[in-house]
Parts: sequence; structure tokens; C-alpha cells
Amino acid sequence: MHLQQIKLTNFRNYEFQSIDFSERLNLISGLNGMGKTNLLDAVYFLCMGKSHFQSTDKNVVRKGEAFFRLEGNFLMERLEKIVAKVVPGEQKTVERNDVPYPRLSDHVGLFPVVFMAPDDTALALEGSEERRRFMDNTLCQLDHKYLDSLVTYNKVLEKRNALLRQFATQGGFNLTLIETYNSQLDAPATYIYEKRKWFIGLFQPAFNQFYSAISSDAEPVACEYRCPLEAASLIELLEKNLDKDRLLQRTTMGIHKDDLVFHLKGLPLKRFASQGQLKSFVLAMKLAQYELLRQQKQKLPILLLDDLFDKLDDHRASQLIELLVKGEFGQVFITDTHPQRAEEMARSFSGAYKKIVVENGRIIP
Repeated sequence: MHLQQIKLTNFRNYEFQSIDFSERLNLISGLNGMGKTNLLDAVYFLCMGKSHFQSTDKNVVRKGEAFFRLEGNFLMERLEKIVAKVVPGEQKTVERNDVPYPRLSDHVGLFPVVFMAPDDTALALEGSEERRRFMDNTLCQLDHKYLDSLVTYNKVLEKRNALLRQFATQGGFNLTLIETYNSQLDAPATYIYEKRKWFIGLFQPAFNQFYSAISSDAEPVACEYRCPLEAASLIELLEKNLDKDRLLQRTTMGIHKDDLVFHLKGLPLKRFASQGQLKSFVLAMKLAQYELLRQQKQKLPILLLDDLFDKLDDHRASQLIELLVKGEFGQVFITDTHPQRAEEMARSFSGAYKKIVVENGRIIP
């Protein structure tokens, strides 16, 4: 599986561009702010139906324009044409071979993809929402029922929280309605919990293996999944914490409080890791995500590596290159501000590769 060609219209800083890609390695170089990351985001959008960075499409459309359009030709068993047409706030259509999807979620997982960006260190340093998003990103590509359960849970959770705020501002209390929402949350929460446990069981050994390879066994690492449902059922937790929920005007227990806890040499990662260790940690997480998708989907995902060598020392960078060269990877996209460094790395790969130079949203011959 690989992306043969992409066409961008009014996407971020691209007015219009048509770009052909190598099926193995694509090196995208240029100065900061020229559009390298935006090009990777366009590839991600075609795979997932949304931007990797922006929660709303209005932040993706080119400044001053009312719409954007992306078109990609993917080669699997046959050629697949994917087109995304978006008028932010009004219309969003994703088509497969000229046929619109009834639901955007039906497209997720067709072309598995992993995106590694410099700000992914937030996985280790920021709040638990980032780590839940990482698990969700993987599982949604593997299981449509998981995606549907997540959507259902979040919608009901929003209604329950709105009701709690209404009780606080308008007075009164309706236990029957609260219990109705509790019941509606239970089934999707249980399914999400079970799938996240399953995920971490497969993820942990792959993660340890990749970190060991990148760091040359420099230090032991660990990743632990924590969920309130480990202690009791969601119904029991919601009933037990109802008074607290009413006081705080929000649901304080549920799978929206899940977290991954990381350790380095037995110590909390966020407190004791260097910049290089953090980057190695996140790289190992992303490569483990790639391996899990590869195994479960029985196809090679697309790997997007943005500013790959930022904050990596020479030794860890060389270890990573060796992993990419010798590992079972499919189509790889790498951005770098140093074209010579990218060129040196490309010579390590077998097969054809393509160099792409970006300047102000344009591809330079």
C-alpha cells in the first residue's frame, strides 16, 4: 500500500500543487514555515478524514479561501482515488472512487497511518488527554465499533455534564434522567476499557523493543495503563460519585479519565528524562503503534516523520536510521531542514527514493 500522487487545493499554505511520490522513501526538505509539515498533514487528512493538528477544518483552509480540496491516488490491490471536499462549517465530503462515504468513520482505517511530530513530546509531558488520544488514534484505525463507542460515549457524557450544570444553575434534581445517562454510558465505556487493555498488552512489548534499539539498551522503560473501571463497574462509580459530580458540575469518573503512566529507570518520565530521552521515548511509542497496526491490519501503514532528527544526538539518530532501513516499513515520508543530512540518510535505503523541496507552499524542481 502506498500513496502515488496527491493534489492539494487551498490546503493550508498551498494554493494548488500536484505531487508524485516514491513508494518507499520521500524526503521533504525546506526552511521552517515553508509547508513541509503541511504536506504531511495533507497525506494524514486523506487517510483519516481530518487534520493531525487542528480540531476544526476552518483552521486548515488557506487564508482568504472558502474551501479546500485534497485528492490522492493510493495503490493497494487496485488503484483507490480518495477525494476530500471541505467547506468549513458547511460541508465536508470524503469520496472513495467517486462515491461519497455515508459516514466519515467508514473511511478510517482503510489506509493506516502513523504521524510523528516534534510536539508529540506532549504525550509524555502534558495531561492525560494526549495519551488517551494516542490510544484512540490507534484503536479507531483497527476497530469501527471502538470508534462508534467513543463517539457515543462522548455525546452522552456531554449531555450528562450539561444536565449537572443545569441542576447547579436552575435548581432541582432528576435522578431518573441521571440514571438514564449512566445506563447509556455503561456499554460503550466497558467496550472501550476492554479494547484499551487489549491494546496495551500488545503495545508494551513492541514499545520496549523499539526503545531498546534506539537507545542501545541505555535505560529501562515502562508503560502502565490506568483506568477507574479496574476498581468497579462504571454504573457503580457514577452512583458512588454523584454528590461530587453535582458539586463540581461534571462527571468525575469514567474512561475519559484513563491514562498511560510512563517510567524511565523506574522514575516518572516527565520529571527525569532529557530532551533526547523524551524524543527517543515518543519515537518508540510511534514505531510500536506502527508495528501494532501492521500486525493487525496485515498491511504496511504509511509512516509520516516530521522533523525527525530534532533533539536526537548522533548516536540515537544513527540507531533510528538503522531501524528504518532494516525494519519492515512501507512508504515513509521524512521532513528535514537540512537537505544534505536527508540525502545521506536516503543512500542507506534500498530502492528508489524521491527528494521534494518546498518553498512557500510550492514544490521547487
